Amino acid sequence: MDQERIGGLAEAPLERQLLPDTASVEPSGQLTVGGVGVVALAEQYGTPLFVYDETHIRSRCREAARAFDDGVAYATKAFLCKAMARLASEEGLCLDVATGGELDVALAAGVPGERLVLHGNNKSDAELARGLSVGVGRIVVDSFDEIARLGRLTEDAGPGDRRPRVLVRVTPGVEAHTHEFVRTGQEDTKFGFSVASGAAAKAVAALELMGGVELVGVHAHIGSQVFEVHSFEESAEVLGGFAAPLGLPELVVGGGLGVAYVNGEHAPSITDWAEATRTALAKVGLQPETRVTAEPGRSIVATAAMTLYRVGVIKELPGIRTYVSVDGGMSDNPRPVLYGSGYEAFLPRATDAVRPRPARVVGKHCETGDVVVAEAYLPADLSVGDILATPVTGAYGYSMASNYNKVPRPPVVFVADGEARVVVRGETVEDLLRLDV
Repeated sequence: MDQERIGGLAEAPLERQLLPDTASVEPSGQLTVGGVGVVALAEQYGTPLFVYDETHIRSRCREAARAFDDGVAYATKAFLCKAMARLASEEGLCLDVATGGELDVALAAGVPGERLVLHGNNKSDAELARGLSVGVGRIVVDSFDEIARLGRLTEDAGPGDRRPRVLVRVTPGVEAHTHEFVRTGQEDTKFGFSVASGAAAKAVAALELMGGVELVGVHAHIGSQVFEVHSFEESAEVLGGFAAPLGLPELVVGGGLGVAYVNGEHAPSITDWAEATRTALAKVGLQPETRVTAEPGRSIVATAAMTLYRVGVIKELPGIRTYVSVDGGMSDNPRPVLYGSGYEAFLPRATDAVRPRPARVVGKHCETGDVVVAEAYLPADLSVGDILATPVTGAYGYSMASNYNKVPRPPVVFVADGEARVVVRGETVEDLLRLDV
C-alpha cells in the first residue's frame, strides 16, 4: 500500500500493530521492547542494529504449532541464526532449509536432522548427500533432474536401511497477488512440477517406483507477502484436488502469508490462514486424517524486529524533497531496492509523535537507489544524531544483508524480560578481510 494513497495515515503516529508485541511507550515518549529502552540499545550496541522481540517470536511459533499439524516448519530464509533455530525448535516447529548453509546452521544449533525439511530448486549432489547423511525429515523434490540425483544417491541402499521421506513440490497454477519476483505458484516458474501440464503426475509416478525413497506427500508454495486469503484457498483447492486421489499421508501448503508494513495495512493471522486452508481442502475431499502442515517465515519474525539507525545528514532541496541519510541502507535492507517495498520510519525517543515532515530516508551507499523509506514522514524536530527506527524488518533484512561498499553487517540483539543479548555479533573490518588471500 502506497503511503501517498492513504492520506493522513502517513503523517499520523506509527500504528502500534507495526511494533513488536511487547512494545511499550513510556510517559516520556521513549519506546521499550522486551522491557528494554530502544534508544539505550542503540547507544550500547551501536547502529545500525537489528532488535528482535523474543516473546513475539515465541508467540507466533506457538500460534503456528496450534494452527497446523505437527511438522509445521519455520522458513529459515526469512531470518536464521543459531539462536533463531533453537528458539523455533524449542517451540515445537520443524525448520525449512533451502541450502547446505542453512542446513548446517540448523544442525549447529542442535536441531535434530529429522526435524528439518530440505528445499531447493537446484540441490547439488553434495547438498542432497549431506541431507541424507544427517537424516533430514523430509526432502522436497523439485525437478526430474533431482529425482535422477536421488536415484543415484540411494541406489545402494539395503532392504533394512531407512528410506528418506520425500514430498513432491507441485505448481498449482495460482497467480498470487504479490510482487512478480516473489510469486512461485504460477505456471511460469522455476519451482516444482506443474499440475496442469501433467508433470506433477509423472513425478509422483517416478518417485513411487523408486525403491530408495518413500513418497509421503505433496507440497506447494504460491508466493510471498500474500494478503488475500482467497489466494491460499484457491491454491488449497487445486492442491487438495491433486493430492486427495493419491492417498498420501501428508500435504504441505507452503508459506507466504503477508504482514502489514505501513500504517493502514492489515493482514490475516496465521490462524485465519490455517482455517481458510483447511476449509478449502475439506471441500475437495481431502481425507481428514491427512497431516496438513505449512512453512511460515515472514509471519513469524517480520513484525518482531526493527532496525535502528543514526541520522548523519539532513539535506534540504528546496522545492524538491528532503533527504535524511542514515548509517545503513541497502546493505541491511535490500527489499526497497528489489521490490519497491514500503516501510514506516519514526523516532523511538518520540514514538507517538505526529510526523508532518516528509522526507526520503536513504543509506550511505554509492547508489541513488539506496533508499530505505522512499516516502517517509517524520517529526518536525528531527535532527542530526537522532536514532531513527524502521519497524517490521525482522524478515529478509539481515538474511539478505550484504557487504556492499565493504560495510560490515550489523549485530542482532534479542530482548526479553528486561534483558538484551547479542545473538549475532556485528562484523568487523577483520571479518571483511578474512577471506582475502
